[in-house]
Amino acid sequence: MGDFPRIVIASNNAGKLREIRAILAPLQIEVMPQSDFNVAEADEPYDTFVENALAKARHASRATGLPALADDSGICVAALNGEPGVHSARFAGEPKSDTRNNEKLVDLMRAHHDRRAHYYCVIVLVRHADDPEPIIADAAWHGEIVLEPRGSGGFGYDPYFYLPDLKCTAAELAAEQKNRLSHRGKALAVLVQKLAAVES
Repeated sequence: MGDFPRIVIASNNAGKLREIRAILAPLQIEVMPQSDFNVAEADEPYDTFVENALAKARHASRATGLPALADDSGICVAALNGEPGVHSARFAGEPKSDTRNNEKLVDLMRAHHDRRAHYYCVIVLVRHADDPEPIIADAAWHGEIVLEPRGSGGFGYDPYFYLPDLKCTAAELAAEQKNRLSHRGKALAVLVQKLAAVES
């Protein structure tokens, strides 16, 4: 990908970095975490995923001088009016904790019969910090919340995110399978298509 030989990833989340690296590897794009450049995490003050992703990408690009990719993603639960949504990483407050976030979600879900939920991901790629035409891709992954964790893979809410078609949780999927099926995997696939269109 001529325009993007190196991309800084505006995240310090090891799970996200693994997934993004694996999916972009075939494109010969060198993916570098923002921590390699001592870039602090950007503020995420917005109520929409796309605004937060754009803010993170611009912040990382401005600090490094490189094209930057950011995702903002989370789990949206029907019975909770879309919460945790953009607050997924800090649902149970600071400091961030997958364990406490999951405990809070499960406690809230005990009162609801409707357990439908979906993961949502939006990815933004900027060529430079003031790019007026960021490349944006998004996707959703539908499932439901279970009250008992299953599986040891993945991260975040994965042990409680049940996929009825596959009869397992996201945490029970092999990494390669999750990368194909997940909200982030699907959004990255859309991004790859858009990058190919830009380059052709």
